Amino acid sequence: MPTPSRPGRGWLLRLVIAFSFAQGAVSMARPAVSYRALSLGADERAIGVIAGAYALLPLFAAVPLGRRTDHGRCAPLLPLGVVLIAGGCALSGRAHSLTALAAWSGVMGLGHLCFVIGAQSLVARQSAPAEQDRNFGHFTIGASLGQLVGPIAAGYLVSERDGAMARTSALALLVSAGVAAVSFTALWRVEHRASTGSARPASRQKVPVGRILRTRGVPAGIFISLAVLSATDILTAYLPVLGEQRGIPPATVGLLLSLRAAATIACRLVMTPMLRLLGRTALLTTTCLLGGLLCAGIALPVPLRWLALMLTVMGFCLGVGQPLSMTTVVRAAPAAARSTALALRLTGNRLGQVATPASAGLVAGVAGGAAPFVMLGALLVGAAGLGVRSGRTTPEDPAPPVPVPRAGAERPHAKRNPA
Repeated sequence: MPTPSRPGRGWLLRLVIAFSFAQGAVSMARPAVSYRALSLGADERAIGVIAGAYALLPLFAAVPLGRRTDHGRCAPLLPLGVVLIAGGCALSGRAHSLTALAAWSGVMGLGHLCFVIGAQSLVARQSAPAEQDRNFGHFTIGASLGQLVGPIAAGYLVSERDGAMARTSALALLVSAGVAAVSFTALWRVEHRASTGSARPASRQKVPVGRILRTRGVPAGIFISLAVLSATDILTAYLPVLGEQRGIPPATVGLLLSLRAAATIACRLVMTPMLRLLGRTALLTTTCLLGGLLCAGIALPVPLRWLALMLTVMGFCLGVGQPLSMTTVVRAAPAAARSTALALRLTGNRLGQVATPASAGLVAGVAGGAAPFVMLGALLVGAAGLGVRSGRTTPEDPAPPVPVPRAGAERPHAKRNPA
């Protein structure tokens, strides 16, 4: 009986491949958007507004899309997301005003949201509880692979020699649209029919958003995810600005961003042994605290080699927050509203992506391009404190033997003992 409801691992591999190309396109496009904005005369404040516009449409669309996914299939959101990402990238490359650049950046962000909600819901729905940490970790490797390759490609294509930044940043955005389109090649048979069928009875109930947000563990997962993603996002948007101020060429900035992404991949490959060694609470708290201190340290005028080392260690630390916050939210949320809970987590992410770049733009305009990193360091330290607090009320990960008593064959036997 359990066999038809548990798909093999092929769907997860295809999903990781598709996500790698979709995230690679976005990670290539976002620094290219910053360079294109600079070529159009943008200052630090305008860069912050454009970076925030990427998350503005998703901020309002996340919960309705999550509700729709709770009520039906996840897979249709994936090709829709790819179309919007590719279109947003291509049209950003054709934009000749900061307003148009911000608008098409918002379309790109909406496409990324569609893809991520559909993909995360698939992982939650098609993974056994004991496999969720591992599968979410592997799924986010797709994001890290995209974040590894995308900035290198953008840095390679964008050149500021002879006033060519406007042309080369447009080229990088058009190439990123083509990279996004490659995702279509892996979007086949990623959704298992048995898992969608089993979700339909629960989908008749609409769990109020307020109840989901009051569920123990959900707010902590949302805030930790917001802090980690905001740090990654501002790093992507503002490291080019910092590089311009310190005379670091675009190709080197792309390499630095990719070092951060490579360390995140390494972190997620060893997630399971780290969880066994430290436990969920200690791992989340330690990595958020260290990541926050290193993020604030980027503001210091350190040599390039030390900056590269700091970004590498910071990338390793930031690799923990996203997959563990997904599992935390999925396990805490009511069964009938897991996609909506994941969408609320993404809403928190997008709220951070709107508010944090706008705040970073104001801070950078007053205190310089390094100041946003201090602000994000403080945000991550706050997330570490919340991780300690939530660890006192939220149970740790079950030990490996725990799923065995929950198996269907053991339940009748468990009921005989009291009798």
